[in-house]
Amino acid sequence: MKEVIVKDSDLCRAAGEGMDAFLKVFYDGIMCSVGGELTAETMQELNTDQITLLAYHILRDEVMDGGFVQLIHNGYGGFIFLNPFAKVLKLWGMRDLSRLIYDAHTLYNLHKGDIERDCTDEEFMAMFEAHPEFDDMDDKFVENEELYTAAVARYVDEHIEQFAKISNE
Repeated sequence: MKEVIVKDSDLCRAAGEGMDAFLKVFYDGIMCSVGGELTAETMQELNTDQITLLAYHILRDEVMDGGFVQLIHNGYGGFIFLNPFAKVLKLWGMRDLSRLIYDAHTLYNLHKGDIERDCTDEEFMAMFEAHPEFDDMDDKFVENEELYTAAVARYVDEHIEQFAKISNE
């Protein structure tokens, strides 16, 4: 396993800025440890909790920006839905988000061929109207994002040793 190191001073600063900044310190540390690129090979260098944190970061960024359709179209469907992400979230105590991911997984299986295909910007924008079944899931995630992020931050804070070694510089 790769050793992920984060600076205590970065954590102290980020803790004062909020949950997003706190989690980003770990996200950045993990990404730095794998050379800035998450691949099948670099994933083998990380533990399940680290991969789950990376997956949550990607999920949050994509869904907050363009919903599950964007997440799938941008190539993250397999990473989110074909790995034990939802199961780990459940183990972390995040049953509601886990259930949402399982529900979205069902739709992913039904529509991935259409959503993942190469297309023009106009065709991509039309996908949102072509797949309204994702709308309620998008809304649920957006409405609960702060609660989800707080739960992830709480889990990371209570299990820091699973995510990184803290350096005093």
